[in-house]
Amino acid sequence: MIPKTTIEKQIASLSETLTPISEKMQIWAEKNIFIKWGVLSRGKFHCLDCAHSWKPDAKKASCQKYINCTACKGRLKVHQYNQAHFKEIEYFAVLDVCGGFQVVRIICSHKNMKKNFLPTYYHKEVMQHWINENGEVRTLSLGTNVFSQAYDAWKYYTPLEIRPKSFEASPKYRINPYKVYPSSKTISILKRNGFKGSFYGIAPQVLFTALLKDSHAETLLKTGQTHFLAHYLTSHSQRIRENWQAVKTCIRNSYKVKDFPLWEDYISLLRWFKKDLNNSDLVCPENLEKVHDRLVGKKRIIQRRKNIKELRAEIQQAQIAYEEQKKQFFGLEFNKENLSICVMESVHDFLEQGDMLRHCVFANEYYKKRNSLILSAKFENKPVETIEVALPSLEVLQCRGDKNKNSPHHKQILKLLSQNLYQIKKRLKNKKEERAET
Repeated sequence: MIPKTTIEKQIASLSETLTPISEKMQIWAEKNIFIKWGVLSRGKFHCLDCAHSWKPDAKKASCQKYINCTACKGRLKVHQYNQAHFKEIEYFAVLDVCGGFQVVRIICSHKNMKKNFLPTYYHKEVMQHWINENGEVRTLSLGTNVFSQAYDAWKYYTPLEIRPKSFEASPKYRINPYKVYPSSKTISILKRNGFKGSFYGIAPQVLFTALLKDSHAETLLKTGQTHFLAHYLTSHSQRIRENWQAVKTCIRNSYKVKDFPLWEDYISLLRWFKKDLNNSDLVCPENLEKVHDRLVGKKRIIQRRKNIKELRAEIQQAQIAYEEQKKQFFGLEFNKENLSICVMESVHDFLEQGDMLRHCVFANEYYKKRNSLILSAKFENKPVETIEVALPSLEVLQCRGDKNKNSPHHKQILKLLSQNLYQIKKRLKNKKEERAET
């Protein structure tokens, strides 16, 4: 994209003045961002980091996930497959200040490995995020291969070009580097807003923009509620702003939430019962699961006491809206042996699933969630878990069985789902094309 506005021209011009990524930075990355690998081949272990090879001392050594190289003493992760070439790709970031902007430079690093040879490396700067003091960000990046299944299939021969403001919605924008180069520069206002050098698993560009323009993020960081901050800035389904009153109660009582989806569901139940969200005894329970399940059961009893006709009318009305939102996914089902996963097609299914598995999928009206797709996982045709998938990101937000616990089939369910997420993506794409045509 050719720079058109004054700010775009300014950023493009400043970008050319940045010092290239130095050899010192590259050497640091080679030592710090990659896993050290080993591989077992023809009865010998091969260190893919120092090219040393040796015979294991015992037969059981071949079953280990990690080994120590006898030459470089590095702790090696044993590669699952024996092949001729091995490759690892990782990102690191360099923080810089230029023209009053906070610059987050994202470098993509390649490590190419082969048995009995020292590894070779390739580093390329793929993105620059330019953030002003108001938290407004513009990004320069390389082009990507639009035909690739990967969102970060970079065209390394292309130049860094300015991207539109809408680039913030792209998954490429949210790439989180594995590590940040330690000798980095930050603008003073970030330090004033609470930044002390740690990122808490959040991409630097996401954290910086939030700290500069979002008072909620600034408050969470300054009060030390970094677990809330990470949830707020990384989860697609977070409801921190909606639950801000309850969050402040947690801050005052230094309460740590271990299961955010469950806690947010619990706060929704407290709000439904018109409870005081300033009450720490309610908002900060010792046994979250127990009090959550108790409120779900209580709400379910109240709902059952409604006039049957009213409940039927309510379900029928909700069904119309639900079909309008999710009809394109109806009929979607994945099967493997005795396990199946299917989209829940009626609001009545939510009612039955909530009753059978004793959770809040109906009580908290998950059928009204526009940006979520709810699926039922069954073993031998009996519901065992309920799944919530975020749309359009396809992130698995929740996968819960009886009383919100994992069923014995939890891992197989997640594996089957991940293998078939492309089918959901395909129907999303078809829906967009239909809208475009109309």
